[in-house]
Amino acid sequence: MGNIHGHSFRIATFGESHGPALGVVIDGCPPRVPFDLAFLRSELARRRPGQSKLTTQRQEGDAPEILSGLSPDGLTLGSPIAIVIRNVDQRSSAYAEMKSAYRPSHADFTYDAKYGIRAVEGGGRSSARETAARVAAGALAKTVLKHACGATITAWVESVADIRMPAATKTPSLKQVEASPTRCPHPATAQRIEARIHAARADGDSVGGVICCVISGLPAGLGSPVFDRFEAELAKAMLSLPATKGFELGSGFAGTLLKGSEHNDVFVKKGGRIRTLTNRSGGTQGGITNGEDVVFRVAFKPTATVLKPQQTVGPDGKATSLSARGRHDPCVLPRAVPIVEAMAALVAVDHWIRDRGQNAPFGRCGRKA
Repeated sequence: MGNIHGHSFRIATFGESHGPALGVVIDGCPPRVPFDLAFLRSELARRRPGQSKLTTQRQEGDAPEILSGLSPDGLTLGSPIAIVIRNVDQRSSAYAEMKSAYRPSHADFTYDAKYGIRAVEGGGRSSARETAARVAAGALAKTVLKHACGATITAWVESVADIRMPAATKTPSLKQVEASPTRCPHPATAQRIEARIHAARADGDSVGGVICCVISGLPAGLGSPVFDRFEAELAKAMLSLPATKGFELGSGFAGTLLKGSEHNDVFVKKGGRIRTLTNRSGGTQGGITNGEDVVFRVAFKPTATVLKPQQTVGPDGKATSLSARGRHDPCVLPRAVPIVEAMAALVAVDHWIRDRGQNAPFGRCGRKA
């Protein structure tokens, strides 16, 4: 249980960090969508380990194998699409001592408490290795959105530790984000972040930070009131990612410092559309998109795996000291950027398909989105 995401555009991921492979089955993708294999590979390459000195040095090619759901000329058939990614660089020996000790702030204890068994090597399903499958599904979701409504999704590293870039006045381009291995689009800040991550690695420690993401081009009207609010499902998707500890939409927590008259987004008619002068709501109101950019932030904790000795206990309750081994990211933020984008795409495309299923047969009673 808990391995399936979505309502109409559904994905189920499978596989463990040190197993033979991981993958995803996508159900509910519309037919006749051009599946861009080159784009899929480029998205996986952005998440791939070993891409720079800032990330884990585990070497995985992350070459996707499409097993079903595509026509010979690369169009989706409307049937389930299965994608497999083989694991090729596991080093399970580094985890031998983890059998008798719970790693601090990892899922070792909680998996034991729930299942009575756990995949010690690499953390099994709790490893961020699983997110390669999400990025694969997200690549297809991005493609559907592009063809359906022209929506685009851009995420970037806004801060690491206490280093924060100046507030962005407009959404950076993919080229600007990818210009630095930190995926921070502000060059001066990117240099400082890179130095901080290197320092953390040299000290055997880790750092966390915040990713900002913008979904542009969604029509007004996606989402539902109460339990299926667009932002609620967006928050759930983001907090399902390993190491996430916070989510905010629009003005977020800073909005609590304003008065209602200061925080309200005033409606105007601009370019033949109903728009808002500001976007403190972050692109949704009442759980439904209003046509403005959906803007949100996700907080990632410092990587739990550190090389410094730490006190812990094992399944028998006996105290012991544990120093992590293996290959790990001193900061997950740079590689998490495409993962955040993927989950945002999955939420958005799911709501787009659900909205069309509910409203398309009868048309909209109000204005056109």
